[in-house]
Amino acid sequence: MRKTGQIDYVELPSKDIEVTKKFFSEAFGWSFVGYGPDYVAIEGAGLNGGFYKSEKVSQTGNGSVLVVIYSSELESTLGSVKSAGGRIVQEIFSFPGGRRFHFCDPNGNEYAVWSE
Repeated sequence: MRKTGQIDYVELPSKDIEVTKKFFSEAFGWSFVGYGPDYVAIEGAGLNGGFYKSEKVSQTGNGSVLVVIYSSELESTLGSVKSAGGRIVQEIFSFPGGRRFHFCDPNGNEYAVWSE
């Protein structure tokens, strides 16, 4: 149930919508609903959102928000990200509460994956 004040939707930049769809479907099993050539909604990612056509990239070095994806099998997910064309920008490391790695998708946007 939606509630006032809760984050409801996240929109992320994508230089190439088709490349984005291919990468995230291969790496994480997400599916998409298209809304024209410049926008696609994400399905199956755990949070509502979408990708919009943009030449800009989202990276923490630019002060961008970091989208963090959960995985119960961190090493396996690392392999899936690499196989799908992701670039690892920070190998698996420990932090209080778990372990994670950071990667850039083929468009150059930075994400992280974490596990307990």
